[in-house]
Amino acid sequence: MKAVAGDDSVCVFGPREVCVPDTAALDDLLTTPLDALHRELGAKMVPFAGYSMPVQYPLGVLKEHLHTRVAAGLFDVSHMGQADLVGENIAAALEGLVPGDLQALKPGRIRYTQLLNDAGGIIDDLMVAKPVDGDANRVHLVVNAACKEKDYAVLKAGLPGAALERKDDYALLALQGPQASEVLALFDVDCATMPFMSLRQTTINGVEVVVSRCGYTGEDGFEISVPAADADSVARTLIDQPNVEPIGLGARDSLRLESGLCLYGQDMDDETSPIEADLTWSIGKRRRAEGGFPGEARILKELHEGPSRLRVGLKPIGRAPAREGAVIEVPDGAAVGVVTSGGFGPTAEGPIAMGYVATEHAKQGTRLHLIVRGKAFEADVVDMPFVPQRYYRGSK
Repeated sequence: MKAVAGDDSVCVFGPREVCVPDTAALDDLLTTPLDALHRELGAKMVPFAGYSMPVQYPLGVLKEHLHTRVAAGLFDVSHMGQADLVGENIAAALEGLVPGDLQALKPGRIRYTQLLNDAGGIIDDLMVAKPVDGDANRVHLVVNAACKEKDYAVLKAGLPGAALERKDDYALLALQGPQASEVLALFDVDCATMPFMSLRQTTINGVEVVVSRCGYTGEDGFEISVPAADADSVARTLIDQPNVEPIGLGARDSLRLESGLCLYGQDMDDETSPIEADLTWSIGKRRRAEGGFPGEARILKELHEGPSRLRVGLKPIGRAPAREGAVIEVPDGAAVGVVTSGGFGPTAEGPIAMGYVATEHAKQGTRLHLIVRGKAFEADVVDMPFVPQRYYRGSK
């Protein structure tokens, strides 16, 4: 166990951002089943989505980020909402609230989609999985931590004939990185060849878990749903592997930004459509043809005519990073958008950002200006991800 003592009075959100949280406020937050382990490992804890969460460990955000890119990092994501929806032909029923093609899901497969409001805005993004046993009357859900109470209310109201079974007594761990499959294969050799966006039931040192091959870093990796009572022992077992380090929220954010992945509440919200957010790929062909989801008029119109704005990647010229809220202008000074996420990309070796711009300025290679502290810095519209995604595709 790589445990060291640490002072949790200071937190680092990235290589150039530091804050000092209110210790009293931290005492009022919810905790995950791994809270004691985080503190034992010297984690710096910060408020996040109503929970006390580790933003970094003594290794530091930069090294945690780089370690995940070359080996394997273990993240505590137990603050996320896990639940099952149970009801007759539940996948078809849930399609009345999301644009994803859920009926096409095969047993043990996972789909990314979005809960939509009547205006076509994104209430939240989530993962939906069909059980391994193929039960047509049950789906597994994972929703964002800050949205889970809102999501559950929407699901209950929109699916009055279904039962929502919360899994608040479960933890969720994310093992991410190119050596993640090697680590899990120590406990179940078949984990190494699991398809991307699939799940399986297995055990880790005798503890029954559900392993999903997915994640939020752009690397190959897994999420592990484990009973809360066993979370500490499973986490320690994984961290004891020589190629695994505990990783905090700071590196999680820089990893997902390099991978061009949205953060709900920052890169999309209840006014953003999936088309604007460049998530068109998540809307199945059948759903585009048939509709039948909230906000379909807006979304189908944007599919055919294009949205008025679009989420794009931005590569600043030079070394000055642009953060969330920075105004995006064309060279003549007219505002055409705003940065939603930005910072330093350790693997990209420079500043990177994403944001929304008017569609006529969204073409790759367009030169724009990012306004940082009142000064204009040049940036180019670039394709995302900023770092190649390395999801497992069936061969190595």
